[in-house]
Amino acid sequence: MHTTAFEVGLTPSLLLRTLEHPMSATSHKKILIVEDEQDILQLVKLYLEKEGFRTVTAMTGSEGLKQVKAENPDLIVLDLMLPEMDGLEVCKRLRSIPETALLPIIMLTAKAEESDTVIGLELGADDYVTKPFSPKALVARVKALLRRLERSSNNSASHYRYGPITLDLTRHEVSLGKQEVSLTAKEFGLLEHLLRHPGRVLTRDVLLNAIWGYDYYGTTRTVDVHIRRLKQKLPLLEEAIVSVKSLGYKLKDVTGDA
Repeated sequence: MHTTAFEVGLTPSLLLRTLEHPMSATSHKKILIVEDEQDILQLVKLYLEKEGFRTVTAMTGSEGLKQVKAENPDLIVLDLMLPEMDGLEVCKRLRSIPETALLPIIMLTAKAEESDTVIGLELGADDYVTKPFSPKALVARVKALLRRLERSSNNSASHYRYGPITLDLTRHEVSLGKQEVSLTAKEFGLLEHLLRHPGRVLTRDVLLNAIWGYDYYGTTRTVDVHIRRLKQKLPLLEEAIVSVKSLGYKLKDVTGDA
């Protein structure tokens, strides 16, 4: 069943007030909208562009993947139920490729798809919005996610902290409270990569490329072995590092979107 523009929160008066608002300051980020319902697609496009975002669109999953490659978007608004290839498969494919493994994804779902939403988050979607939704709320989610990622990428600190765990990049040391923990170079690199991207699903291939290098010809099981050793040396990570079935690992984000 199709959702009309008015069901997602648009009324003539609200649209008029929105169009009268001055464009807010943005970095002119490019947003890819993958949605097969034309009215919702145009509505989301309208609200994002009025906030200064550039937009590109796709109406199928396979077209969305092509647009990612062609347009290199900064974030994707991805509908769960799509023709040809659903949003879950699109998300899974994006997360399995090093170039798009960290691409921000917000999924659009229906309330009846709650179980699929959980799967989507496990596969690496960063957030989700349930239909019917407020376009203004969706734009706010887009802005919040981009701000969070920008803060993360601009973090030039030489220390990372996760509870009582501290990683010192300058000294190449890891401590648990006041006690230093001895890690191998690969274990240190693995922990650093997880701490840099809390809450993000990192596939085994992505971790291999980042830590072992593109010329590594071993199996992805190497990552599993090092994750297991990391958990043994830092028991706090036993529950903090979550295994995502058939993909890789995710470090639970304890900071949220604040």
